[in-house]
Amino acid sequence: MSRTRYARHLPVAAVAAGLALALAACGGGGSTSADGAAPSAAADELNPNADLKKQSVTITIWDGYSPKDLPERVKQDSKLGFDLKTTLHATNEEAMAKLTAGTDSGIDVAFVSGQYAQALNEQGLLEPLHPELIPNLANLYPEAAQMSFDKGNKFSVPYTWGTTGICYRTDLVKTKPTSWNDLLNPAPELKGKVTMMTTERWLALPALKAVGASINTTDDKQLAQAKDTLLKAKQAGMLYDDTTFGAKLEKGEAALVEAWDGWCPTTNPKIKFEVPKEGSDLWSDTMVIMKTSKNKEAAHAFINYILDPSVHSWVSENILYKVPNKAAMDLLNANNKDLVAKNTPLQMTPAELLKGESIVDLGEDSGKYTRLATEISAKQ
Repeated sequence: MSRTRYARHLPVAAVAAGLALALAACGGGGSTSADGAAPSAAADELNPNADLKKQSVTITIWDGYSPKDLPERVKQDSKLGFDLKTTLHATNEEAMAKLTAGTDSGIDVAFVSGQYAQALNEQGLLEPLHPELIPNLANLYPEAAQMSFDKGNKFSVPYTWGTTGICYRTDLVKTKPTSWNDLLNPAPELKGKVTMMTTERWLALPALKAVGASINTTDDKQLAQAKDTLLKAKQAGMLYDDTTFGAKLEKGEAALVEAWDGWCPTTNPKIKFEVPKEGSDLWSDTMVIMKTSKNKEAAHAFINYILDPSVHSWVSENILYKVPNKAAMDLLNANNKDLVAKNTPLQMTPAELLKGESIVDLGEDSGKYTRLATEISAKQ
């Protein structure tokens, strides 16, 4: 079983300037309406009887986030039979730069995190979905249509979802952590063995929840409180790690870390995952179709193929992330009970996940989180 590590999340603010330039080149502009809703672009007329073998699909995705033989599978599938080209991005920021570089990125389907899908849609760059061409949407949990960045799955289809919490070694931590404060102000004997993530929204998350604020807050007073909390944690010896915390836990080099659920190696019986009592997030990586795609029928057929339970369950089996696909999770539970039993995050229900806040794009206010992260990083 592979357990690929990759950088999934980076701030939308970092690509805002490039997005604006690309939109000017495209003649696009879109902005949110007075009630905050995204502008609705008219969907193209698509042919449900199109010969898919005459089309092709290019996707951009993180390395290791899909089967290596996916292009061959698609080509050999009797209902598809088209060429699939896979291009890679290391981060959301890299994907956004690729998708907004000019009038046509050449990408048909992009895998991006939810708030980035929201940002693309708000600028009119996404094709509204045609549900009649994606019958396997019926496999999704009803809760998959309730995430605040795209209620009703109008422009995005969730590929994975999960939450953030505390991952810890039961043999190194005397008292089970139940609060974000257990991470931010750990016991003295844990000094040098506690880590947080530096990616902007996830750096702020523990502190915001600890002070009773939303993870999407733009309130300057609440952000100042979070900053003070994070500075105190850093001055007390907090360490930072976005990618190797799981391996460090297994080696005993770390004892208590902030982690995305799928990256907490709970297959190790000494390692547990806990969502703090103050609550956490609900993140999702999604599939979206670019407005500029010339292969929209095949793009919809590709997404429909991914939502087949025998295909989608690969993600949970190999990356240990939950998928918002009930049929796929049922198949996983039926065929791989031991894997689910050993990885408690895989046991989380949609209802439990929906207790978390969906991270949304904050537009220009994303810069507040960039400044917060910069100030924490710069402080000696």
